[in-house]
Amino acid sequence: MAWERRARGGRYYTRSQKVAGRVVRQYVGTGSLAEWVAALDEEDRRRREELRARRKETAAALADVDALVRLADQAAELATRAALQAAGYRQHHRGEWRKRRDRS
Repeated sequence: MAWERRARGGRYYTRSQKVAGRVVRQYVGTGSLAEWVAALDEEDRRRREELRARRKETAAALADVDALVRLADQAAELATRAALQAAGYRQHHRGEWRKRRDRS
């Protein structure tokens, strides 16, 4: 979306948008109508930027929570492994836990 000057010296407002994978410029016009459309486009652009910033903040907060959950999961895995080994179990081929046979 841009204001541009043409050979005759007038200012024209155009929009650019993708249609079927190609960028197509749409002529809007000049004068007060074009200024009104440009203001609407700017407001829409500002709103999208705010939404993008909020999504980025949310993603950062969720990344922090995800790191804490991963840490808790690792601690639970370690505690479970220690408890099972202390109770006489072993992990068979990195799979299920089996009780060790008593070889006496």
